[in-house]
Amino acid sequence: MSFDRTVKIAPSILSADFANFGAEIEAVEAQGADWIHVDVMDGHFVPNLTFGPPAVKAFRKHVKTVMDVHLMIAPVDPYIDAFADAGADILTAHVEAGPHIHRTLQAIRAAGMKAGVALNPGTPAQAVEHLLDLTDLICVMTVNPGFGGQKFIDMTAKVRSLRDMIGDRPVHIEIDGGVDPNTAPGLVDAGADVLVAGSAVFRGGSVENPTPYGDNMKAIRASFAG
Repeated sequence: MSFDRTVKIAPSILSADFANFGAEIEAVEAQGADWIHVDVMDGHFVPNLTFGPPAVKAFRKHVKTVMDVHLMIAPVDPYIDAFADAGADILTAHVEAGPHIHRTLQAIRAAGMKAGVALNPGTPAQAVEHLLDLTDLICVMTVNPGFGGQKFIDMTAKVRSLRDMIGDRPVHIEIDGGVDPNTAPGLVDAGADVLVAGSAVFRGGSVENPTPYGDNMKAIRASFAG
């Protein structure tokens, strides 16, 4: 997985048809998705319950691009090896999920994955200042984590701070929450290069009619192009 800063769209399968995940992943990739974003929630760190390692392992068989697994769970460390075995390319843990995020990032890399760190809206950019050399991706939450379809919280200033802080390090800035053609341009301008989008990608389409997935992603790309 080589690093480049071209802007990527990572559809969140939390907005896909739960009875048809494999076909949904294949359809959205065929329509132009760069990565596939998998939201793992434990009903404890966030008020929702989604997928465990066996489900992620089942998704892996259908993902041809990059499987970007976002852990909204606490604790993280006991599950790192299970998600590595499930085939995650990138594993992201929240800085708020435990007292030893430095150790967690080391363990993710030691298990052979790229290491991501996520920041809730109320957590400042400075929380990751001393983690940048252990990190491959910083996920900026632009909603409070737990549910899809929430109202966007403007974190443009935080993204700019992170971009300055990162400098020339090969670290992605990912945005998760409320990304659509209205919010994407300001985020990309501030320095974001991975856009997670759920309802904004999957709205209006289906496995039988996937063209809207492609149209929705093209609309997001067109909003910040040029």
